[in-house]
Amino acid sequence: MILAKVLGTVVSTRKDPGLTGLKLLLAREVDAAYKPAGNQVVAVDAVGAGEGELVLIAAGSSARLTEVTKDRPVDHVICGIVDLVETEGRETYAKRAGLPA
Repeated sequence: MILAKVLGTVVSTRKDPGLTGLKLLLAREVDAAYKPAGNQVVAVDAVGAGEGELVLIAAGSSARLTEVTKDRPVDHVICGIVDLVETEGRETYAKRAGLPA
């Protein structure tokens, strides 16, 4: 899984019919400080994520295992919205605060 921050929405009016009705979001992998630092990906949103949220992304064949993406031509899917990250017994990210703890 990839830990990423949602940057925005992707709109595509012409696409494979298998993508019709799917919400596409632009996300970027984050570093240890939860700042965007890695690759940008377009991911199908299976959980109702929004811009600025820290999310979990499944990639590859795993991306086609959610109810929303089953048998669809996708390579990345947002399958979770992160509420809390704890590292070595210490909260390092809390959604309620909106920023790293």
